[in-house]
Amino acid sequence: MADPQTIKASSGAIPAPVELWANYQSLLGPLVLIMILTMIVVPLPPILLDVLFTFNITFSLLILFAALHVKKPLDFSAFPTVLLLATLLRLALNVAAARVILLHGFHGTQSAGIVIESFGRFVVGGDYVVGIVVFAILIIINFVVVTKGSSRIAEVGARFSLDAMPGKQMAIDADLNAGMITQIEARRRRDEVSAESDFYGSMDGASKFVRGDAIAAILIIIINLVGGLIIGVFQHNLSLAAAAKTYTLLSIGDGLVAQIPSLVISMAAGILVSRSGTEGEVGHLVSGQVLGGNRKGLLITAVTLGITGIIPGMPHVAFLFYAVLTGILWQVLQHRATATVATRAMAAPPQEPPTDVVDSNILRPVEPLSIAIGYQIIPLIAEG
Repeated sequence: MADPQTIKASSGAIPAPVELWANYQSLLGPLVLIMILTMIVVPLPPILLDVLFTFNITFSLLILFAALHVKKPLDFSAFPTVLLLATLLRLALNVAAARVILLHGFHGTQSAGIVIESFGRFVVGGDYVVGIVVFAILIIINFVVVTKGSSRIAEVGARFSLDAMPGKQMAIDADLNAGMITQIEARRRRDEVSAESDFYGSMDGASKFVRGDAIAAILIIIINLVGGLIIGVFQHNLSLAAAAKTYTLLSIGDGLVAQIPSLVISMAAGILVSRSGTEGEVGHLVSGQVLGGNRKGLLITAVTLGITGIIPGMPHVAFLFYAVLTGILWQVLQHRATATVATRAMAAPPQEPPTDVVDSNILRPVEPLSIAIGYQIIPLIAEG
């Protein structure tokens, strides 16, 4: 009988998607780099810009949720490389969108694609002054708060992990010499210590890409605004008001659709480097430490919100609603903790009452004492 694999190969069966992904997974990195270079050099149609901007948002959300659900930071050790690729992709999209805006922006706000127009109209309400303010706020949040904080955490983490490496290596060698761990376990721990130091060092450098991306976003939107006004007024004979409205709306839409994924990835970087070596998903850690082990804090919060809610002039409904909600949460957690303690007490084996009689079986056996005496000193002992 013929081999089933031979029959499958001879019949020309299409491989499963999982098999295709396993076979061509190594080509993902080169394909992304080729796509980035193509976006920089080749003019893209608006429909393709919509697809790529949507992919950029999807990719940033995927990175954020991956950072939220890893057990420890080293489980996402490829994050610095992913951060670099995401930054390059975002900059290439900015270049491609700027080319389309400057070349075809005089046709109207729909000339750069539906995504840019939607962000320019829906997110900021069609008012380009509001759009500039919102874009400036996002830049401040991303550049001054999130990126600077995560960069500082990564820098300090890299420094301390490098300083602590000799002590950790000596502790591993001591455990190995004492026979507490095997050679394989010692090798694994050494590799983990080295990988932790390399990870924080790479994150320290990769965070500079995010800061540079925020600065580049500001420069790109200024270039789009100034260049669009010059091209619209002097080359396409648009009025100054029409050119300002069209090119400002497109530039703000381009800036927002690129800056929101940048903020999402900066949040992922901050979450990943601020884990402080703890293991477990972020949701479990936060809920377990903030809610599970802080029931007294919930009660104090509920009382504080209740007192604030009855002060004249304060929004009573909002504060009292959260006071009641926090109080109910405290009551539920308190009841659960009491039930857990009662269950453990019932499951524990009964303790025997203490007795004054000591069991001889638990006493340590005493070795017999003997003295060897020479024959010549026996008379001395007899006289004594």
